[in-house]
Amino acid sequence: MKKNVHPSRDITADEIEDTLISMADPVQREILCRFFKTGKGEYGEGDRFLGLKVPRTRAVVREGKLRVSLPEICKLLYSPWHEARLCGFLLLVEEMNSLLPRGRRHDTADSARQRREIAEFYLSHARQANNWDLVDLSAPYILGQWLLHPLPDGNRPDREILDRLAASDNLWEQRIAIVSTAALIRSGEFDDTFRIARRLLSHPHNLIHKAVGWMLREVGKRDLPLMLGFLAEEYSRLPRTTLRYAIERLPEDERRRWLHGCFDKNS
Repeated sequence: MKKNVHPSRDITADEIEDTLISMADPVQREILCRFFKTGKGEYGEGDRFLGLKVPRTRAVVREGKLRVSLPEICKLLYSPWHEARLCGFLLLVEEMNSLLPRGRRHDTADSARQRREIAEFYLSHARQANNWDLVDLSAPYILGQWLLHPLPDGNRPDREILDRLAASDNLWEQRIAIVSTAALIRSGEFDDTFRIARRLLSHPHNLIHKAVGWMLREVGKRDLPLMLGFLAEEYSRLPRTTLRYAIERLPEDERRRWLHGCFDKNS
């Protein structure tokens, strides 16, 4: 990987993990273990926390961004510590961000190849994003951004990858499928969100219901009639949690009508 900062010195996974461990907070650890459901039979069962809030982990990422190789990031992604895995994913976000064309930064075939490398790396290790925060802080900024920009041949990546992730037997890959579309929504592209949402409406897990509702709400911020039309069309299939998340920003009386099915069927 191209290093844009301090090219003479690579930072290792061990250095980063040692730094994170030195910042451990036992009191906050207990809070995070409860919050992220690490108990037996819960979705985060067995995950281990150092007790660092996200801003503290981000501070470590700022020091290491663009100075950690993919093999070293890989080691972080397989750390037993949740915060080390988060650090690895956030470092990947920084790598992808450094390769996006913006302002005076023009796109090149080399940048496109490196973006593809990062996206493929992310997909290869996606199951290590094994809690909702790891997915939500990485998927839109890595996979989502990759889908928005051209490949070396000038064509955009095939968004069928979202369908493959949605069809996975892994909860976190399924959440990646829908949350990645946040980047597409911000660019005014909604079709992928609706397509993946439809695939996931029958999903049994509340974490997917929440993610689908969240993405629908994001569409609604930009095109409310379109989002309400989707809700009306799929109303009989909508999990209650998905509906509540999707209509969260509506006026209270309108929310009540939707919750009781008293909405305009032609919305």
